[in-house]
Amino acid sequence: MLFSSLNLIDSILKAVEEEGYTTPTPIQAEAIPEVLSGKDLLGCAQTGTGKTAAFSIPILQLLSQNHTNRHRSRNIRSLIVTPTRELAIQIDESIKTYGKYTGLTSTVIFGGVNQNPQVRALRAGVDILVATPGRLLDLINQKVISLREIEIFVLDEADRMLDMGFIHDIRKLLTFLPAKKQSLFFSATMPPEIVKLASGILKNPAKVEVTPVSSTAETINQSIYFVDKPNKPLLLLDILKNKDIKTVLVFTRTKHGADKVVRFLDKNKIKAEAIHGNKAQNARQRALTNFKEQTTRVLVATDIAARGIDVDNLQYVINFDLPNVPESYVHRIGRTGRAGADGTALSFCDAEEKAFLKDIEKLINLKINVVENHDYPLIDHNPVKAPKQQRPPRKKSMAEGNQPARRPREEKKPFFRKRA
Repeated sequence: MLFSSLNLIDSILKAVEEEGYTTPTPIQAEAIPEVLSGKDLLGCAQTGTGKTAAFSIPILQLLSQNHTNRHRSRNIRSLIVTPTRELAIQIDESIKTYGKYTGLTSTVIFGGVNQNPQVRALRAGVDILVATPGRLLDLINQKVISLREIEIFVLDEADRMLDMGFIHDIRKLLTFLPAKKQSLFFSATMPPEIVKLASGILKNPAKVEVTPVSSTAETINQSIYFVDKPNKPLLLLDILKNKDIKTVLVFTRTKHGADKVVRFLDKNKIKAEAIHGNKAQNARQRALTNFKEQTTRVLVATDIAARGIDVDNLQYVINFDLPNVPESYVHRIGRTGRAGADGTALSFCDAEEKAFLKDIEKLINLKINVVENHDYPLIDHNPVKAPKQQRPPRKKSMAEGNQPARRPREEKKPFFRKRA
């Protein structure tokens, strides 16, 4: 199947062809016709399969073809809600790319930055708004944004919304949307909470599930290194001696761990930057831009930031720490091997992470290849955890007999009422 067979209008086809795209991915091939038909849609596809184009392209076409609304004031006609700033920026960039010949306008809003430029863009009028939940609700409460004219609503990365605690914000947001609208849900996984939320909002939706949520792309070469935790930085440095690795995305479990890796690499003359929730928005965006332009060789990220990282032709991902949630492994390595390209995912596993590895291999139904020949093999296979400090003996509660002595009650004298 080709994009030209999806009944797309010429202005969108021209933009798509200029980007060098001829064949839609499976999620695009299945979702675009359903959305163009006006149906609600529940889409499930793993990271890197092209979900953004699967909803942005048909939205642009539907809004372009809806002539009844073309000459009215520029109210927001489509709302796309996504969990992270980086992903919101990426979606807005895609919409501007695919819609550059349609005459439609879009903007993106997110927290952590001054709201005034965003407010000015909104007041100028936009057709499509991409937003993170917090800033969106804030501007709704300030009466800057009205959602009364929304025709198409998209909830993207719905499972991550739940993971990040946005479920209450989403439910509140839904009260501001009109009852009559087309709703699209896209998610990498479909936990019961998502299914329940979708069933209360979507009306007779078409369902598109391209690949099992537990699968990893076959084009990704996966390997595991067993290594003692203190030697992980040295192993990373050893791997980076390979000059063929132009850029690499490294994952840690914590923000502190990401910063620590960056400091170690900088000390060893390797340009690295971290991207996580504690970084200011301009710092995060600068780090991502530097990584895309290959002025930064190593980008160190946490799982929360990962969904917004979309880098063309990224060939290497390294799990410095294995994730304690096996699904996160699928999302992490999905940053490489995108759209059929080859990719390499290397993972470090210390003794305490063996249980995480077991869960990951069970989820993906694959035994990951072990690299035996390296300079920092695992020595301490069963580290002894520090014994818990003995607590001082617990004082007995009053109910257990450690009660203060009570004064004996005095016998009450009988009370006699004097006769009148």
